[in-house]
Amino acid sequence: LGERAENTKWVDMSEKLMEVMHREKPTLNPNVDFFSASAYYTMNVPLDQFTPIFAISRVSGWTAHILEQYANNRLIRPRAQYTGMLDQQYIPIADRTGTAPDNPNRSDEVTD
Repeated sequence: LGERAENTKWVDMSEKLMEVMHREKPTLNPNVDFFSASAYYTMNVPLDQFTPIFAISRVSGWTAHILEQYANNRLIRPRAQYTGMLDQQYIPIADRTGTAPDNPNRSDEVTD
């Protein structure tokens, strides 16, 4: 895709990240969605559509889990445990700094 669009910057960056992570944590493999942002960006998908596209792709799996839970009368709990920071104060989006710029022209330069 990157070669066809004559812009391999994003997939190259993702491959480099994957290489570094594999050195640091050899058993941590990327999931199927790892390259999605690179592909979406290369295809000029608007940034605000990345998450909805991700969610749409997951709806059938989420629905299957719900149906399985109902059929077995058993709540399926994830094995992962959140270890992040707690009791964080919500900051409205308009007041946040350091967010990705809204760039409809998709130049590869990111500005502050």
